[in-house]
Amino acid sequence: MPSNVLSLENALVGVIGARIRLQTTHSSRPNIEGTLFTACPLTNLVAVAVPTSPTTPPVHHILPISSIQNFTLISTTPTSNSFASPPTTTPAITSVPSAALRARADAAVARLKEIASKKNKAVGKEAQDLFDGLSRTLPTRWDGNDIVVMDSVVVTAPYRGEDCRAGSGVPVQTLNRVRKVVDNERKRFADRERKVVVPAVPAVPAIPALHTGPRKGG
Repeated sequence: MPSNVLSLENALVGVIGARIRLQTTHSSRPNIEGTLFTACPLTNLVAVAVPTSPTTPPVHHILPISSIQNFTLISTTPTSNSFASPPTTTPAITSVPSAALRARADAAVARLKEIASKKNKAVGKEAQDLFDGLSRTLPTRWDGNDIVVMDSVVVTAPYRGEDCRAGSGVPVQTLNRVRKVVDNERKRFADRERKVVVPAVPAVPAIPALHTGPRKGG
C-alpha cells in the first residue's frame, strides 16, 4: 500500500548507517543482513552493505523498497568493514610564502607602471611612434613632452634629428647615434605613408547635350 511504503521509507531513512536485517519478497535471497548504506525516497531504492570477510570490501545490494516486507534493527553501530571507507586524514597545512607573493605582486605593479610611463597622451601619434621606435633599441623615457634617450640626449618637438640635444660631457658619438636612429625612424614613417594607396576616383563621363529645337528640313 502507498501509505505503508511511505512509512517504511521514513523508518529506513531514520536508521541509515545502522546494521539491519531485511525480509524481502525475493525468493533467491529472502533475508539480507548488513549495514544500511542509503535509502532514497526519490528512487524508492535502498542499498545494503553486506560484509563478506574482514579483509575484503562489502558487497552492496540494491533493491526497491516495495520488495521489503519488514526489517529488524540489529545494531545502530556499523561493523568495522561494513563500508570499507578509506581512513579520514587531515591534510597538512603549509605556510604561505607571503614574502614571495608580495615580491611578485610588487614586480607586476612596477611593470604596469613602466608600461604606462611609456605612453604620453599629451603628444601626437607620430611623436609616440618615434618614442616606441627608439625604446626598442635604446633606453628611452618621457620628460614632459621631450624624449630622453640614454639619460643623455634630449629630443624636442618636432622630434627630428636636428632637434636632438646632448648634455655637457656626452660624447659626440652618442649624440650622432641618437640622431641617426631618429632620422631612420622618421624615414620609415615617410615610407609607410607613401605605401598607402589612395584609390583613384573614376572620371564622370560627359553628358551629351539635348537638342530641343526644330530640326532642319522638318
